[in-house]
Amino acid sequence: MTKNIKLKKKLLIGLPSILITLIPIFLITGPLLSDLSVSLVTIIFLYIVIKEKRYEYFNNSFFKLFILFYLYLLANSLMQNQNVDSLRISFFYFRFGIFSIGLMYFLNEDKNLLRNIYYSIIFCFLILIIDGLVQFFLKKNLLGFEIMKTDSGEPLPRVSSFFGDEMILGSYLSRLFPIFFGLYFWFANSKNNFYFFIPIFILTIILVFLSGERTALFFIILSIIMMSIFIPNQKKIARIILVSFLITGSLILSFSEKTRDRYINVTISQIIKSESDNEKFYILTRQHEEHYISALRMFNENKIFGLGVKNFRNFCNEDRFRISAYTCSPHPHNTYVQLLSETGLIGFLFIFSIFSYFSYKLIIHLIKIYRRKYLYNDLEICLIIAFYLTLWPLVPSGNFFNNWLNIIYFFPVGIFLWSRSNSKNNIHMKSR
Repeated sequence: MTKNIKLKKKLLIGLPSILITLIPIFLITGPLLSDLSVSLVTIIFLYIVIKEKRYEYFNNSFFKLFILFYLYLLANSLMQNQNVDSLRISFFYFRFGIFSIGLMYFLNEDKNLLRNIYYSIIFCFLILIIDGLVQFFLKKNLLGFEIMKTDSGEPLPRVSSFFGDEMILGSYLSRLFPIFFGLYFWFANSKNNFYFFIPIFILTIILVFLSGERTALFFIILSIIMMSIFIPNQKKIARIILVSFLITGSLILSFSEKTRDRYINVTISQIIKSESDNEKFYILTRQHEEHYISALRMFNENKIFGLGVKNFRNFCNEDRFRISAYTCSPHPHNTYVQLLSETGLIGFLFIFSIFSYFSYKLIIHLIKIYRRKYLYNDLEICLIIAFYLTLWPLVPSGNFFNNWLNIIYFFPVGIFLWSRSNSKNNIHMKSR
């Protein structure tokens, strides 16, 4: 009887731990396996909570705020221009918040889980670096995926590796980079490991550069700058990575005409368009500008509640919102503009308040640094930087309600909650 109980306990902890460990790998394969893993971890965690009455895990500020946001999304979908997609997204959105709480729980129960996540991310970065460089130089990756081509068949300097036509290699690497960096500080911060990991970090930022994703490149540079500011005892590493990239990036721009064209000429031509002998300036591109204007028109129609979750694509072709053939898309390509148009001021304030809160906390942390005190440890700062990439307002972004992106959004939340809860109890803290 005791053996059965131990086996059941092992299965309830072991299976979710395996699924969590594999999430960075599953994210490379697409949303299916990663979303399935999140759902299974959520279900198992809820079963444990109900069976063992571990409701204290829900007694924290994050979950209280999340459940309010979730209930608002649900109410918004029921009241505002109801459609199946909107209801589906809102109803099942609860799994992401509960997954973060579940991750905190399983990190407490399985002492090897955080290290396994670290190894999983190392594996993903190494295989993507190798495969990405193979694709850049040989024009095909290890699975035979060809580098992206123009309509005329000319190869573009945009590496996608195993992501193929989706072109999200840069997004994946840039968003997981702060988590990887933080776990490096937690586990492997020694002189011997320094010489192994520095090339990985440098090659990662170079690969993001070669992906041609300008937002991802901005994110990874922002991450390094923030690390050098808010983790002063690690600023040497951040500076080495940034300087190495600047030198390598300059060399690539000097010798690769297509890469130079992508980052400089194409960018300028998208921002500045010549129309009837006049130069017209756009916010990023004409498409982006029209998405934003259309979304803000929707916001003006219903400032409090917006036009409903995932409804931008359903209204952007209507005359009162449409500007030209460039206006419509599945989402307006900016998190805050999307929230304003689809969820109104209420939905916007939920997310913007989190950004404002962490901005305030980082300022307090910076003040404490000069007093030789620390509000957050190195891992927590890196995780906050990961949140910052999600919440940063001034760049194009993916669909806020996209499953793949939400897994990346909520993955570091669970680790952060675990670290903070253990910091308060003086458990598992690493000495500086």
